[in-house]
Amino acid sequence: MASEKGNKDYAEYFDFTSAKVVKQADGKTTYRINGRDITMHSAPSYSDEKKRGKEEIQVHYENGIPDGLRELGHGKKYIIYTYGCQMNEHDTEVMRGLFEAMGYEATEERKEADVILLNTCAVRENAEDKVFGELGHLKMLKQQRPELVLGVCGCMSQEASVVNRLMNKHPHVDLIFGTHNIHRLPHLLQEAHFGKEMVVEVWSKEGDIIENLPKKRAEGLRAWVNIMYGCDKFCTYCIVPYTRGKERSRLPADVIAEVRELARQGYKEITLLGQNVNAYGKDFEDRNYRFGDLMDDIRKIDIPRIRFTTSHPRDFDDRLIEVLAKGGNLVEHIHLPVQSGSTDVLKRMSRKYTRERFLDLVRRIREAIPSAVLTTDVIVGFPGETEEQFEETLSLMREANITSAFTFIYSPREGTPAADMVDDVPYEVKHQRLKRLNALIGELSLENHLTLQDQIVEVLVEGESKNNANMLSGRTRTNKLIHFDGKKEWIGQFVNVRVTEPKAWYIKAEVVGEPEEAAVQAG
Repeated sequence: MASEKGNKDYAEYFDFTSAKVVKQADGKTTYRINGRDITMHSAPSYSDEKKRGKEEIQVHYENGIPDGLRELGHGKKYIIYTYGCQMNEHDTEVMRGLFEAMGYEATEERKEADVILLNTCAVRENAEDKVFGELGHLKMLKQQRPELVLGVCGCMSQEASVVNRLMNKHPHVDLIFGTHNIHRLPHLLQEAHFGKEMVVEVWSKEGDIIENLPKKRAEGLRAWVNIMYGCDKFCTYCIVPYTRGKERSRLPADVIAEVRELARQGYKEITLLGQNVNAYGKDFEDRNYRFGDLMDDIRKIDIPRIRFTTSHPRDFDDRLIEVLAKGGNLVEHIHLPVQSGSTDVLKRMSRKYTRERFLDLVRRIREAIPSAVLTTDVIVGFPGETEEQFEETLSLMREANITSAFTFIYSPREGTPAADMVDDVPYEVKHQRLKRLNALIGELSLENHLTLQDQIVEVLVEGESKNNANMLSGRTRTNKLIHFDGKKEWIGQFVNVRVTEPKAWYIKAEVVGEPEEAAVQAG
């Protein structure tokens, strides 16, 4: 079914005319579909998700868990499997906090779990494939343990087509909720536990900002702090503005208070998070306070390292460059997604900047911060991308001296404008372009690493090397991965190391002093 404009009518996903209505009460409707009762609180809507209303966003300071639900999880265990970006990781930290405030205990053994949640990503097709594959594996466990509550949340849940597929093809799922109503988890769990029905609550219009929700962070070394929600850019390939809603900034005082508390707890590194952190503060109507101002205030807090991700070149202004140039605990690593080096492709992507404008931004950053290390995101094989346009991407990597990149083959996301474009680049061509791009990034990374030969750099020791338990690994201020021999008790501390063997994707080094002797160095 298509509209006059040729776009799909996504309302068809929630045409329940053939389903039996079991009951209607309190604004909820319970349907019977394929033998399973499904209680629909609210369903996702692509058209509603695209709207950017002028409703004022309210800030609520919640207690987190209603008194009546604080014992809901007593004697029960939970697992959350997280897919996707750091924003999803941060959402999982909030859900862990909610679970444990209700008395649940974490477990890594799924046979022990009373609740299993899949916190999903919708950015790329392979991420969705992994989730549906995992649901297939969990089906037998659910059959063996019918009392298990199995839930799907996160960005995939905001997609109408996904929710429809879950309801019709995966009746063993008990709970579906989206990105805007995570704070509703205790109530939804209670309903799923006792109602024995599939519960669906996906808010298509973003909710208010909920402060003071409990968080259970995975480690005591690095922390992620969300400073804003949503994105208003609507790049033609991207589902995020639909799944995460419009841009909403947390109040500066609330962000700063959270960072100060993390400093008191002894965290060594903070990463400020947002779908587009550079847009922070643009939605404030009562103050002139932007991302550069927030960074200027946060740099005065006693935390050794402050990072941020991710940024949009269109909103990266001179005020932010000026503040980052002050250094101190503001690290020299800047992640700046470009997506393509071709102005024509960027226009089709609706990125709202040109190749020349991006390179001018890089020039201004390097003039102010000569030691800056830039990394990026690139999509290859976007609809209509020619060989010449791909070559422009390669040349931009060299000209901007990009030392690392997350690289992806384009895949259409249903509901986005690009999904209606002709995907005319053969997969074999996309694959070859990806290989060529990655080979170039490897060369540029090695060239950059070779400049560090014999230099002494500061490393935050994160743990044992994944490939060699006898070695430690950590990262420099510029996010370079370092492997070196050291003592396990150094984990969580800063050490100075001398670069001995630069590789393309990591660096080998030797320690030049005990942690207490280490001085702060750039690297």
